[in-house]
Amino acid sequence: MLLAVVTATASGQVRVSAQVDTSRDIYVGENFAYYVVIEGSDKPGQVDLEPLRQYDPQSTGNRRQSSTNIINSKVTTTTTMIMTYSLRAGEAGLMRLPSLSVVVDGKTYRTNPVAVNVTKPGTTDQLDIEMELSQQRCFVGQAVLLTIKFYFSANTKSPQFNIPVLDSDAFYFENPDVLNQEVQEHDFGNGVTILYSQHQVTRAGRPTNLLLLRKILIPKSSGSMRIEPTTATADVAVARSNSFFGSQFRYKRFMVTSEPVELTVLPLPEEGKPAEFYGLVGQYTIQASASPTDVSVGDPVTLSIKIGGGEYLKPVRWPALEQVPELAANFKIPTQKASPTIVDGFKVFTQTIRANNDNVTEIPSIPLAYFDAETGKYAIAKTEPIKLDVAPTKILTNADLEGADLAPVNREVEAIKKGLSANYEDLDVLEDMSFSPLAALAHPGYAVLCGAPLLAFASSLLIRLSGRTSPEKAAAKRRRQACGKALGQLKRIASANPERQSELLVGAMKQYIGERFDKTAGSLTGDDCYDIIVASTDDAPAADKFREAVTSFEAARYASLEVNITSERVKEVIELIRRIEKNCR
Repeated sequence: MLLAVVTATASGQVRVSAQVDTSRDIYVGENFAYYVVIEGSDKPGQVDLEPLRQYDPQSTGNRRQSSTNIINSKVTTTTTMIMTYSLRAGEAGLMRLPSLSVVVDGKTYRTNPVAVNVTKPGTTDQLDIEMELSQQRCFVGQAVLLTIKFYFSANTKSPQFNIPVLDSDAFYFENPDVLNQEVQEHDFGNGVTILYSQHQVTRAGRPTNLLLLRKILIPKSSGSMRIEPTTATADVAVARSNSFFGSQFRYKRFMVTSEPVELTVLPLPEEGKPAEFYGLVGQYTIQASASPTDVSVGDPVTLSIKIGGGEYLKPVRWPALEQVPELAANFKIPTQKASPTIVDGFKVFTQTIRANNDNVTEIPSIPLAYFDAETGKYAIAKTEPIKLDVAPTKILTNADLEGADLAPVNREVEAIKKGLSANYEDLDVLEDMSFSPLAALAHPGYAVLCGAPLLAFASSLLIRLSGRTSPEKAAAKRRRQACGKALGQLKRIASANPERQSELLVGAMKQYIGERFDKTAGSLTGDDCYDIIVASTDDAPAADKFREAVTSFEAARYASLEVNITSERVKEVIELIRRIEKNCR
């Protein structure tokens, strides 16, 4: 990987630098990786990203890396912390990224400035993009659906989108409620997501792929707004060639730009605004059902409320039942509420209520106030009243419950055998329930009850002790099996998906080094593998071939080309691993 880097050296053993991957072109509007590298520390630093604000910096993770150098039999290990950020390229030309302040272990360091060349991609008739709104006029708070259509008719990969409206403070953003398993969610990395789906369509008389992106825009204020153009860049196959890696596509980066769109946002009128209105704009319906409807005072009644009327239901809140006078007066309404669900295009709210008197005959209508964007007026939708049959509840007195002499015996309670009141007064009915530990130990039932868990525990302990393997033994077993495991994986690569062959090959090689030499396979680089093999075998030529293979196949894995791994190349790697294994012994 070629890095544009000038290292800034600080006092002590810590060095801080800024790096940008320039192994591939960086195009207008695309995101690219920016690295803050802290040599001599295994802890992340505190990076002041304010100078990079215009490039929308987003952290994408940190990783530690260790390297070992052997010079004149002296082994030196260096630990490096790499902090990775995603930046968005600006206009075409030379982009100068300023120096940053980084605090490491209480000391402040400065990175070097980095210059990056931003290229403007070419254009092609095999790509096209359109942007449209569900309506050009709306009211404040009204949901407007933004749809972006990206068409591509060639072998295309790695599309990236720059959607300026998603960075605007003029809107609230939500994803539409799309109940479709084919729809997926893409995270732009700055907390903004967008829904997308891919389809096959016919356009201009020829089959075309369509990538559909959708987002809900909710304007915060009135006025005329311009939705800036969306740009898309993608790698398009322009030729096929043969190379060391087999048949490959050669790709070139292209860009397309949509037309801007205009949106007129009207203010909500104050005239006729209901007291219950909380901001719903559109057309809404509300329905209610209850079960059971034949109850006694205090019995629970499950009330279900369904609100619909549009695709976008996220602004819909819990109905304010306590603000309906008839409900608040005649029912007990819990303050705790369950989360609503989306079912068949309705937002469903479920609540348990209880009638507090037997004069209740119905659950009254529940209102829902909204602004009808089509008529330009406020409206109130209401549920239909639900009939209830509420019976009085029998109230039991203390005398009923205790069977006291001061009141006659209640036959309804007495009829329940050993129920709310036993109605017995003679001491003969009492049974001696005293407990003696010595008597319990002599009783066969207690002996079995107490002995069975102890016997089970002892058996489990013996099994665990007999099968326990020390960490040293487990590591030795892993080292012995590393070669055979790697060779088995390599022999299966030929039957794997060609797109994953490079990934599988590199993974098997790193896994062998990791398990054979007690290293973490995922963090190994080609240079790491070289150092480990040389230190363990003194076979520098084999180590160099291993490093070259790892580096080559990793480059093929991340490059913009399709690679077919030949059986001869896999065989070379197998022989290389056998050679290393033999020298280790």
